[in-house]
Formats: sequence, structure tokens, C-alpha cells
Amino acid sequence: MPKASVKRSIECKKEQLIDLVLDIEKYPQFVPFCLDSKIYERKEKGDLLLIIADLTIGKGPFKDTYKSDVKFNKKDDSIYVTNLDGPLKHLENKWYFREDNNITDVSFDVDFELKNHFLNIVMTKSFQFGLDKIADAFQRRAEDLFSKT
Repeated sequence: MPKASVKRSIECKKEQLIDLVLDIEKYPQFVPFCLDSKIYERKEKGDLLLIIADLTIGKGPFKDTYKSDVKFNKKDDSIYVTNLDGPLKHLENKWYFREDNNITDVSFDVDFELKNHFLNIVMTKSFQFGLDKIADAFQRRAEDLFSKT
């Protein structure tokens, strides 16, 4: 199964970065390979924000949509995502946010497996590169939206 992690320090408030990550409907505007997004459900349950959403990911002739269960835990400033449906056999990604002096350290861990064995092999070889591109996109978006100019 492809696994990868990225860590970044971004000049913004933790809440701003969390809101950016949870604004799933805007992903097609700035996330590489994200062609479409749709939120089906968004509700609060105690210290959790629960979201059910679709992301359509693709490049060239390849595209697929998967449904995710997104849980934002307000107590520990983490987001935990698992797959519900689509081409993924398994998806687990975790976001952790820590702020110090208006700098937010964010770590993003992804572990997934596609149902298609051949595509799994292909993705394993290029996954860290793709994840770095996605992390770069989130960092640029945060800097564009929140940096003091």
C-alpha cells in the first residue's frame, strides 16, 4: 500500500489552515489532480465536525470519484479521513495542526490501497512526488489567502 507523509510550517493561524483543509468544495480551484468535489453532509456532533464528501481525482484520460468520511476533532486539532466508496480498497489520511507564534506546523499522513493492483504499483512509485505537489498547493493557497502583505 502506498504510504507517505509531509510536514510543513506555514505562516498563518491554525484555525485558518484547518478551515482551508475543511473547505473541500474549493479543492478543484487549487489542488492538483482534483477535478471536482461535492459535500453531501456536514454536521456537528460534540467536539467533532463530520463531513461526507466526494472527490473526483484524475489526470489525462484517467479519473475516478471516491466518497470520504471526514472527521475534524476540535479538541486535538486533527482531521481523520477514510474512504466509503470508489476505487480505493483502503484510505486513511490524518492531518495534525500545531500553532506557535502565528506559524502552523501541519503534518499530513496518507495510507491507501487501490482496488486495481496494477495502478497500486504505479502509484507507489510516484506517490510521494504527488503528495508533495498537493502539500505545495495547500501551502501556496494558505500564503495567498492569509499572509500579511
